[in-house]
Amino acid sequence: MNKTSSQIKNWKDRLHEIIYEADTPIGRLFDVILMILIILSIIFVMLESVKGFPAVIYDILYYGEWVITIFFTFEYMARIITVKKSSSYIFSFYGIIDLLSTLPLYLTFFFTGTSALLTVRALRLLRVFRILKISRYIGESNRLAKAIRDSGAKILVFLFAVLVLCIIMGTVMYLIEGEEGGFKNIPISVYWCIVTMTTVGYGDIAPSTPFGQLIAALIMIVGYGIIAVPTGIVSAEYASGRKSKKVNLNTQVCSNCNTSNHYDGAQFCHKCGEDLHND
Repeated sequence: MNKTSSQIKNWKDRLHEIIYEADTPIGRLFDVILMILIILSIIFVMLESVKGFPAVIYDILYYGEWVITIFFTFEYMARIITVKKSSSYIFSFYGIIDLLSTLPLYLTFFFTGTSALLTVRALRLLRVFRILKISRYIGESNRLAKAIRDSGAKILVFLFAVLVLCIIMGTVMYLIEGEEGGFKNIPISVYWCIVTMTTVGYGDIAPSTPFGQLIAALIMIVGYGIIAVPTGIVSAEYASGRKSKKVNLNTQVCSNCNTSNHYDGAQFCHKCGEDLHND
C-alpha cells in the first residue's frame, strides 16, 4: 500500500470512528451535536407553522433549516463513504431514516409544503441510545426486541380471538339495538364493539336499551382484561430471556458491513470477520 492509499485509509478510519462510534470523546461529542441539531430542526419546523411572527423570524428559521439540512447531507455522504459495503448502510433502518430526514427540504424546489416532513428527523433521536453508551441499556433493548419477536405468534392468535369476539358481539348489538339505536349495519356495530372493547369509546354510537347497555358494560369490563393479556405474554417471554447468560455489548460499528452490537473486547466483527480495530 502506497503512502497516499494509507493516508486515505487512515482518514476514512478516523472519520468512521467519529460518526459511527460513541466510545471515544470525539465520537460522543459528534453524536451530541447531531442530537442538538435534530432537536433544533424540529423546533424550527414547528415554529415556522405558527402565524404572527415578524417576517425576519421566518427568514431565520428558513435559513437555519437549510444550514442543518446541508450538514445532514454531508453527514449522510460521509457515512456512505466510510463504510466499505455502502449498501449495508444505505438500506439499513438508520440509513433510510437519514435519507428521509434530508430529502424534504430539497423537495420544496419541486413540491410545496414538503418542508413540514422534516419532523421525520425526530426518528433520528433513536441514536440517543448510542450516545448514552450504557451497555446494559443496549442489552436490555435487545432482550425486549427478542421477547416481542418470540411472542408474535401468541399475540396474533390472541388478536384473532379478539376480532372474532368483536364480530360476534357486534352482530348481537345490531340485532338488539337495530338501526334506531345508531347500529345501522353489522360493520358499524363491529366498529362500535372494537372502540368500546379497547376502552376508546368515541361516543358517536351508544346503546339505548337496558339489555344493550348491559352487554356494553360487559364488553368494557372484558376490554380492561384484554389490555393485560399481550403485556403478560411479552413479560413472560422477557422474564425467561433474562434467565439466560448476560453479555455486555458495545456500540462499536463494523467499518465493512456496518453491523453493530459487538461484545466488549471483541477483535473481529461477528458478521463478516472484519478487524474492528483496524490495526
